[in-house]
Parts: sequence; C-alpha cells; structure tokens
Amino acid sequence: MKYCSNCGNPVNENQDVCLNCGVVLKKKYTSDHVEEGSTGGWAVLGFFFPLVGLILYLAWIDTKPKSAKAAGKGAIIGFIVGIVLTIILLIILFLLIAQYYFALV
Repeated sequence: MKYCSNCGNPVNENQDVCLNCGVVLKKKYTSDHVEEGSTGGWAVLGFFFPLVGLILYLAWIDTKPKSAKAAGKGAIIGFIVGIVLTIILLIILFLLIAQYYFALV
C-alpha cells in the first residue's frame, strides 16, 4: 500500500489520482529505449541494402531512434545512388549502341 504525498491517505498501487484530495500521483515511468552505441554500421548496411535499411528503420523507430535514423538515411542515400547509377549506365549503354549502329552504316 502506498500513501498520497499531499494528504497522506492510503491509495491503491494502480491509482493515478488521490480520491481524497485530487492530486495527481507520481508515476514510475520506464523507458523502452535501449542504450545505443555507434550507428555508422547501420547506415552502411542501409546504403548497400536499402530495403533492409527501411525495414530496420520501421522496426526500430520507437526503441532505437538513433540506429533507426542512421539505417533510414543509409537506405535513402543508397536508393538515390542506385537510381543515379542506373540512369548513367543506361545513357552509356545507349551511346555505345548508337556508336555501334552508326559504325555499321
């Protein structure tokens, strides 16, 4: 049994407010956050495997916000770099095909 810090009357463990005086009782808050270390590895993983980075971001956003942010940034950067490299590769391929075609004519 615990007691109200304002009026001293007994209160139940699961009460949020003292029924006698109406004061809000102090809660014991627990944190779900895990102590995080270096997040660079998650950014690199997200860069090379953007889908994995996105999944890690969504899975860790509430429990490991720093690691989630790093994995998400790596995924976004990896995705953008992949698109840019694909466009450059297609341009080079088009130029090589055009050069080959005009060499035959």
